Formats: sequence, C-alpha cells, structure tokens
Amino acid sequence: MEVLIKRSARRKKTIQARMVGGKMEVLAPASISDAVLQGHIEKLRSKLEGRVYPKDDVHLHERACLLNSRYFQGVLIWNSIQYSTNQERRRGSCNCTARTIRISSKLASLPQWVEDYVIVHELAHLLEPNHGKRFKALVRRYPLAERAIGFLIAIEMQLEVRR
Repeated sequence: MEVLIKRSARRKKTIQARMVGGKMEVLAPASISDAVLQGHIEKLRSKLEGRVYPKDDVHLHERACLLNSRYFQGVLIWNSIQYSTNQERRRGSCNCTARTIRISSKLASLPQWVEDYVIVHELAHLLEPNHGKRFKALVRRYPLAERAIGFLIAIEMQLEVRR
C-alpha cells in the first residue's frame, strides 16, 4: 500500500490515517521523528487493510496498476478489469485473448489483501494461461498469497456448513 505522509505544525499529538485515491494518507505532527512515525504507520496500515471501502471498477483498475507495477515490473497490459455480478462460483476470470479480467463483486466486501491476491492471480494469467508451475511461481510473488488462499478456503467451508 502506497503511503503519503502529511506533516503539520498545527497537529500536536494525534496521528491519523485514511484512504485517499487508493493510497494511505497519514496526517502527523511535524515534530514526530521518522522512526516513531514508522511504527504508527505499520499499526494504522493493518487497521486500514482490514476495512472495506466502497469499491468500483476504477478502484479495481488502480489496484491492478499498483500490483502490476509491484509484482510484474509493470509489463502487463489489459483492456479492461471490472467487477462482475454473475460469477457464482468463480472469484475471477481472465480472457487472455481479449485481455479482459472480471472479478466477482462478492470480493469487494473482503479485506483488500484478499482481493489483491485474486487480482494478482488473474493478472498472472496474462502471462501464463494455465495453472502450471510457472503460473504458480508468478502468483507466489504476492507475499500474502498463501494467507489469502487459506482465507478464501475458510469462507467456502463456512458457506458449505450453512447449506
């Protein structure tokens, strides 16, 4: 998550964080040291990552651009990425020929790091259309991949219990 720090001489004690345009904006006193501020940023980041924000196709595009830059050196090109309301079983899909990605709208209510995993998964299909070793290596570039997979499995198991 990209962090933008805004220091203010008027702010005396409190440190605040909020999401602005897909970035974490941190409002801090001008007098606080970088080392102390960094500790606060890590705590605030974990809180913000767990929150759900209104998400739309612009949000998806911004996240895909960020993840492409971070994990694929910015080499991937796609024609569209958007939420889909008609994906009952799938979390996402990628049409490699048309270079279009669909993400289940159900993911919008999950933590951002889980949705990011699905976006990385679908982006990886632009390079490798199957689920072989090369594909899995691409997806594992995302450090929270295993954690997100476990989270999604747990949700699926919970839904099966309710049926």
